[in-house]
Amino acid sequence: MNVYDSQRMADILSPFGYALTEEPEQADIAILNTCHIREKAEQKVHSDLGRLRSHKVASVANGRNMIIAVGGCVGQAEGEEIIRQAPYVDMVFGPQTYHRLPEMLANVMRNSDKKRGPGRGVVDTEFPTEVKFDFLPETTESRSSAYVSVQEGCDKFCTFCVVPYTRGAEYSRPVESIVKEVKHLVKLGAMEITLLGQNVNAYHGEAPASSHAASKVWGLSQLIHELAEIDGLERIRYTTSHPRDMGQDLIDAHGAVPKLMPFLHLPVQSGSDRILEAMNRKHSADDYLKVIERLRKSCPEIAFSSDFIVGFPGETDEDHKNTLKLINDVNYAQAYSFKYSIRPGTPAGLMDKQVPESVKSERLQELQELVNTQQLAFNKNTVGTTQKVLLDRTGKFEGQLIGRTAFMQSVYVLESKHLFGQMVDVKIESGYANSISGVIPSDKCLQLTA
Repeated sequence: MNVYDSQRMADILSPFGYALTEEPEQADIAILNTCHIREKAEQKVHSDLGRLRSHKVASVANGRNMIIAVGGCVGQAEGEEIIRQAPYVDMVFGPQTYHRLPEMLANVMRNSDKKRGPGRGVVDTEFPTEVKFDFLPETTESRSSAYVSVQEGCDKFCTFCVVPYTRGAEYSRPVESIVKEVKHLVKLGAMEITLLGQNVNAYHGEAPASSHAASKVWGLSQLIHELAEIDGLERIRYTTSHPRDMGQDLIDAHGAVPKLMPFLHLPVQSGSDRILEAMNRKHSADDYLKVIERLRKSCPEIAFSSDFIVGFPGETDEDHKNTLKLINDVNYAQAYSFKYSIRPGTPAGLMDKQVPESVKSERLQELQELVNTQQLAFNKNTVGTTQKVLLDRTGKFEGQLIGRTAFMQSVYVLESKHLFGQMVDVKIESGYANSISGVIPSDKCLQLTA
């Protein structure tokens, strides 16, 4: 979601003469688009601000004002406190107000004094009544793989999570708006679209005016079927999902829509029913496993990834063992795992029986060893197969291109860069812990270069 938001910020600022730079010392404005979901991400914001401060001081000394902005969820959560701690920050805004960037910049410029640099910071952390998507310009950048935000916010209120407080209540974009954006991206060259949302499978957007269905609201399954009709769109993905919102219609779509990729990120967080209840997840481990079973029945080749939190308040050795059991039962292709960290303002932060850091570390290591073993086995199982890969990134070696399989595996190939942005067949030769590598068959390569 933050990658998408950052791309849209660049689109907003482009008409005003701004272009992206990789060099901080060249920047006229530096925006930290932040995440508040884990303590480590929040800490990184403050360390990065310290580094940017030196560039700002140097720019002012050279007669040029470098504007520093903090956007995203840390901006939403901390607001004025950021400027109190770092008075050199010029703008603070939340994820729902970045469409107002030009207005905020104008306010900073009006307060600016060439000798002192920009004046008192501008803070905009409202939840505006207007929908930001109605004010975002069409992107002009060509990407073979692109993100489209279809749903934002969360009504689940898991006890460990800040998202309902920083992103607000669930909101779903109208179908017509999404279809229009996807068609535009495909026209620019996108072959793969990832639909984004904090609870993307809770999508409930306004149906298109042309729809003859009785319901005026469409779910994610109907949206996927509609997008699959777009010529030139080859792949559809969606993330992040909640187990409670995996309806049978969406499960069936995984078997009925060839363009919907056979890979699903479905966070469970814990395999202990007691901990799941304390997290307010409102599903059991068995509920989750039944969803996995139904998805595999619909699409036998489907692969899964998940999120896990270890050391949630009150977690016992038995709870941890139940999580390991669930991981063994599912057999993941990938997984993301983290030690529980207190997020200010969340119910879990006030719970008794906080788990010692040393215990968290031990449990995290054991869990990660298990999921890493499963991921390596999954990658090695593709050796000898031919996978369709969308080559959308360049590697660090000359002629190296990187793409992803239908199962979200990173694939490295050493080929001419003229294949960048192409969907190609790759014969997989090696499987590693976090990636696979292969070659493009010579007849396919010749066909593509002809």
